[in-house]
Amino acid sequence: MKCRHCQSELILPLVDLGSAPPSNAYLTNETLKAPEKWFPLNVLVCEACWLVQTEDFAGAEELFDEEYAYFSSFSSSWLSHAKAYVASTASRFDLNETSMVVEVAANDGYLLQYVKEQNIPCLGVEPTKSTANAAREKGIEIVEEFFGVELAKRLVAEGKQADLTTANNVLAHVPDINDFVSGFTHLLKDNGVATFEFPHLLNLIEKNQFDTIYHEHFSYLSLIAVNALFTANGLSVFDVEEMPTHGGSLRVFAQRKDTGTHAVNDRFVSLLKKEQALGLDNADFYADFQEKANKVKYGLTKFLIEAKESGKKVIGYGAAAKGNTLLNFAGIKEDLLTCVVDKNPAKQNKYLPGSRVPILNESIITSLKPDYILILPWNLKHEVIEQLHYIREWSGKFVTAVPQIEVL
Repeated sequence: MKCRHCQSELILPLVDLGSAPPSNAYLTNETLKAPEKWFPLNVLVCEACWLVQTEDFAGAEELFDEEYAYFSSFSSSWLSHAKAYVASTASRFDLNETSMVVEVAANDGYLLQYVKEQNIPCLGVEPTKSTANAAREKGIEIVEEFFGVELAKRLVAEGKQADLTTANNVLAHVPDINDFVSGFTHLLKDNGVATFEFPHLLNLIEKNQFDTIYHEHFSYLSLIAVNALFTANGLSVFDVEEMPTHGGSLRVFAQRKDTGTHAVNDRFVSLLKKEQALGLDNADFYADFQEKANKVKYGLTKFLIEAKESGKKVIGYGAAAKGNTLLNFAGIKEDLLTCVVDKNPAKQNKYLPGSRVPILNESIITSLKPDYILILPWNLKHEVIEQLHYIREWSGKFVTAVPQIEVL
């Protein structure tokens, strides 16, 4: 396989997580009777540009269909994050009623609703029908397509060139990453700003967050790789912020390389040097990650088997993609994990892909009174613990599996 960005031959392995269905391909009572599509989940490292990427097996159209069930607005902490972002960028870049904000991967309107509140014109690009319709219900204009150069040029021709573009947790999701990034170069006004948020590869490696690897994530991103990628596609990075979201993310600020005038911030230079000093542009940095992932698999399996043998009830919380990666890698089924609870009605009364564990609403918790709740989206553990604090009434406990088994 060749690198998605620079076309160099990929040889260096990061991790092999076996095979699994797409992490958001939830099953219904009908599809439960049919076979599932499983794809290998193997990750390689480009030693030329240092883009970490999944091996090609599944196409975007198979992963992001009209039944896509990830809705951003079900996380209150993520809504707060989005609202704060809108306030800070509107102030920093003097956005007003004459500006244009375009969000790529607008999902259910979780962010653009706050742009509308400030009377700033905005547009969302969202290819998945289910979430696009949810955004429209909030009064947000949505273009229901995948983003790239062709769409960007069309939007510019329609008078929708952007002062600010935002793309949260989508840069990793695109197979043709060059076309995607180049699209922002075309869409931005001369002094426009593009921001991108994505989980930081440094945290994935150092904190053993292997469960953030799944088919919908084609790439895993360091600042080193993003800087090279953007430069090659007409953008220049001028600032970066380290964010706590999704286990540790970067928010990168970029501008058109040919016309942008924003000064380069010391934070960008400092973080780039830090990655280089840690060796993210060296093959040795990526060694032994497979062994770390295996330890989590063994730890989770051991915990669930011991709980089963001692008569303890364990359920999961959060039908999240990262949880599906973990459960399928560890081979966990309904015999060890009774069910998973999720707030999202689009997921309730369905089944997790691969493991086929049923997804139920929160009322099942007080009925079952589980001894343990395994929090699968560990990045939201504080939010979940606060929401489900009442399990302490029967001495219930919370558990996370990454970076190692921990009873909270």
